[in-house]
Amino acid sequence: MMYRYIIKPILFLFDAESVHNYIVKILIFCTRYKVLRSMFNALFTLNDKRLEVDIAGLKFKNPVGLAAGFDKDALLHPNWDCFGFGFAEMGTLTPKPQSGNPQPRLFRLNKDNALLNRMGFNNQGVDHAIQKLSTKKSGIPIGGNIGKNKDTPNETALEDYLFCLEKLYPYVDYFVINVSSPNTPGLRALQDKEPLKNILLQLVNKRNALGTHKPIFLKIAPDLNDSQLKDVVEIIRVSGIEGVVATNTTISREDLITEKAILESYGTGGISGAPVFQRSNEIIRFLRKELGPDFPIIGVGGIMHPKDAVEKVKAGANLIQIYSGWIFQGPFFVRKINRALLKRSFQAGE
Repeated sequence: MMYRYIIKPILFLFDAESVHNYIVKILIFCTRYKVLRSMFNALFTLNDKRLEVDIAGLKFKNPVGLAAGFDKDALLHPNWDCFGFGFAEMGTLTPKPQSGNPQPRLFRLNKDNALLNRMGFNNQGVDHAIQKLSTKKSGIPIGGNIGKNKDTPNETALEDYLFCLEKLYPYVDYFVINVSSPNTPGLRALQDKEPLKNILLQLVNKRNALGTHKPIFLKIAPDLNDSQLKDVVEIIRVSGIEGVVATNTTISREDLITEKAILESYGTGGISGAPVFQRSNEIIRFLRKELGPDFPIIGVGGIMHPKDAVEKVKAGANLIQIYSGWIFQGPFFVRKINRALLKRSFQAGE
């Protein structure tokens, strides 16, 4: 209640990206102290054996994860379990540091319970993330979401993905291949059948040559049509990757409540939050039907209330991820979701 009626209204008075950076700094400071970490654990976590999920060779103490984009540089990677998360995804990380697109580039669409961003893979590069990841082991699985640098042409994009995979391999528990962000020019063309198949096959070969087996997931856009989704299913089967993350942000502006003039003033970018919910669920249902009952699916997009998480699981997700919902609902949101999943006799991928 305090977050909803006092803290959030104050935070939402200021620029969204500035607030994000400020919150990250506060969380870094707070989680330095054992007493505060213990307090966060007591407030925000819900431990119950019935919430545990085993997929792709990894064990998750609960199915609620932090989506990529919040902790781009792994600044908080050892501490996300303090806030109740069962896993957390770092990135998107690129081989070289890059500043991303010009600011302002993150906007709240309050009427739509959504965020619009055109961040453009701003991050300090994979080597900087490794410095953070190597300092302390996390108590939950940590994913590495990897992409290409903006100035890398699509013809040589594979080299960027291979570089990040090999560099990060000792430090993360699974990988997510991001070819679906709308904010790097030309990136989504890598979702086309032949480029995507080549990238995934080469990454699986590289992974297999590195020894220890770590799962590879593909993150796809909500804007793919059924024909493109069928291609994705075929590529998944051929490549031998372990899972899929459905979905990234959308470029669609349909059915938004926010005034057209405001949207036009914000410009291009991907929308996350409530507007993605239905399409994300449709894609999850499609993938579950095509890939069978056992293929790992991480459902993400539009989880703004605990009941949304339940619906995402019913659609076929084994695990779920949140980002916008955490911002709009506050730090108790993960606990509330886990409580709702327990109340509905949660079973992964039911």
